[in-house]
Amino acid sequence: MSNGFSNLCAQIAEDYRAHGRAWTKPGFRSVMVHRFGVWRMTVKNGILRAPLSLIYRWGFRHCRNVYGIELPYTVALGRRVIFEHQGGIVVHGSSRIGDDCIIRQNCTLGIRRMSELDKAPTLEARVSLGAGAVILGAVTLGQGCSIGANAVVLSDVPAGAMAVGVPARAL
Repeated sequence: MSNGFSNLCAQIAEDYRAHGRAWTKPGFRSVMVHRFGVWRMTVKNGILRAPLSLIYRWGFRHCRNVYGIELPYTVALGRRVIFEHQGGIVVHGSSRIGDDCIIRQNCTLGIRRMSELDKAPTLEARVSLGAGAVILGAVTLGQGCSIGANAVVLSDVPAGAMAVGVPARAL
């Protein structure tokens, strides 16, 4: 457990630096709660994990209700992911977010149909989502691509491309 805890501390320290060393930023706090939620699931003893789960649930609900950032522990979150501004960010629990991604306010990463609960978006490394971007379904956003503000992405975006519009088209 101590090795896992030291890994948790190292990840949080890295996220702290990525968020400009500002521990008060809601994006950093949401990522920290997410990392804690993932770590607590590594605690095998149910009696020890129960209070950790209560702390996680409180932190998750606080981030969701106060900051408007919904980031469940089931999301595969890469390193140094930045939630640039608080408010209206919803990430489906089956989503995958790569390293060094930037997600801005009012973004949604979700499913298209209730019958396809596991078909959520995948963001590869260094993806930048503009404010209000909506990514729906089992789409993959390639490395280094940018999604314009208020774009609705329903299909894959190649690496390095920029996608804009409703529905979004790669430029």
